[in-house]
Amino acid sequence: MSLQEQLETLENETLQQIHQTTDLSTLNQIRVQTLGKKGPITEVLRGMKELTPEERPKVGSFANQVRDNLTQQIEEKRAQLEEEALNQSLAEESIDVTLPGKKIPQGTRHILTKILEEIEDIFVGMGYQVIEGSEVEQDYYNFERMNIPKNHPARDMQDTFYISDELLIRTHTSPVQARTMEKHDFSKGPLRMISPGKVFRRDTDDATHSHQFYQIEGLVVDKHITLGDLKGTLEELMRKMFGEDREVRLRPSYFPFTEPSVEADVSCFKCGGKGCSVCKNTGWIEILGSGMVHPNVLEMSGIDSKEYSGFAFGLGPDRIAMLRYGVDDIRSFYLNDTRFIDQFKGE
Repeated sequence: MSLQEQLETLENETLQQIHQTTDLSTLNQIRVQTLGKKGPITEVLRGMKELTPEERPKVGSFANQVRDNLTQQIEEKRAQLEEEALNQSLAEESIDVTLPGKKIPQGTRHILTKILEEIEDIFVGMGYQVIEGSEVEQDYYNFERMNIPKNHPARDMQDTFYISDELLIRTHTSPVQARTMEKHDFSKGPLRMISPGKVFRRDTDDATHSHQFYQIEGLVVDKHITLGDLKGTLEELMRKMFGEDREVRLRPSYFPFTEPSVEADVSCFKCGGKGCSVCKNTGWIEILGSGMVHPNVLEMSGIDSKEYSGFAFGLGPDRIAMLRYGVDDIRSFYLNDTRFIDQFKGE
C-alpha cells in the first residue's frame, strides 16, 4: 500500500471516529493520537525517504491536506459538542419564572435610633436646636467647664476612658453645651438646644449599666428662666413620650453643674400612678436628672449669671426604651441579636 493510500485510510478512519464521538474528552484524545508528533501521520511521513524526488512533493502536499482536514473536522466537532453541552446545561438548570422569588429581609432603624429621633422631633417642635459633638473630648470641657475641677469627688461617678491626661472619651454630652454657650450670640436670642449622642463610662456591664450608652442633654439659657420653665418643658416631653395624662414631680438632688438640682419623676404609665411592678408600687418612675444651670458654668462660658439664667437636663434613651417596651437588660440593645431587634420593626 502506497503512502498516499495509507494517508487516505487513516483520514477515513479518523473522520469516522470524529463523527462517532459524543464527548469532548474522547475528541481531545483523537486529536492528540492522530495529529501529535508521535501520531500515525508522522509515522507514515517517515516513509517519504523511500520515495523518488518527484513523488515526495505530491505525498507531502496530500499529507498536509489530510492534516488540515482532520484539524478542521475536530474543531467543528468540538464546537458542536460544546454547544450541545451548553444547551443541556441550560435545560437542566432552567428557572421557572412563574415561581415566587426569594424574599429579601428588609432592615429597619434600631429601636434606640427611633427613640432618639422621636425625642429630637419633640424638641425641634418646641424651637430647640439639635447639636452634636465629638465623642473624644478634652478634660477641660468634659469636667472643668461643668464645675468639676480636678480631684473633685464627683469625677468618681463618671470615671471614664482616658487617651491622655487631657484627652478622654466623653462621659456625657455636656461638653457640647459648654462649647455652644461660649459661641452663642445672645443678642440674637436665647439658647435652646439638645445634644444627643453616645457617651462612655467605666461601669461594669450588667442588666442596668453599660460602659457605653446614649444620652440626650438639654439646655436653655435666657433672661428670667425659672424652675417652672424646666418643669413645664419636662411635662411636655413626658406627655409626648408616655401619654397625655402623665404628671411630673421634682425632688431635690445634687449635680455639680446645676444649682438647685432636681431629679424628675413621671407618673407611672403602666398603672396610672396606682402602683405596680414597673414603678415599684410607688406610682412614680425616676426618669432624669436636671436643675438650674450653676452660675459658675455660666460665668466660665462668658455669660453674666446675674443677668442670665438657665435650666439643663439629661435623659437616657436606653432607659426610656426599657421602660416603654419592658426590656429588662440594657445589654440587649447592643448585642446585635436580630431576634431581639426584629421585635421593634413595627414601632
